[in-house]
Amino acid sequence: QVQLVESGGGLVQAGGSLRLSCAASGGTFSRYTMGWFRQAPGKERDLVVAANKNGHSTYYTDSVKGRFTVSRDNAKNTVYLQMNSLKPEDTAIYYCAARDIVSLKYHYWGQGTQVTVSS
Repeated sequence: QVQLVESGGGLVQAGGSLRLSCAASGGTFSRYTMGWFRQAPGKERDLVVAANKNGHSTYYTDSVKGRFTVSRDNAKNTVYLQMNSLKPEDTAIYYCAARDIVSLKYHYWGQGTQVTVSS
């Protein structure tokens, strides 16, 4: 079992930056692809970014390309999401998740951290 705890959310003005962290425990962190999802009120939870086991292969949804950067430190069992040039439409609860190595589905989830971007 993998436990995930996010931190770093908050309130920021449009154009500002935040850095989210997700600390993992209870599993072999370096075996998991890690993703950051977000869910805005009334909307579905969507994948925003992902990083493979060593962080060398990444995915970004189109709306965050050039503004968000995902990275991971396997020695610290932590994945990060650096968010720059934030927009009001980035407002959501952000969740980190670990993809199960057998099912290849995101099976382990953190509790989420709120990001609010004011205009």
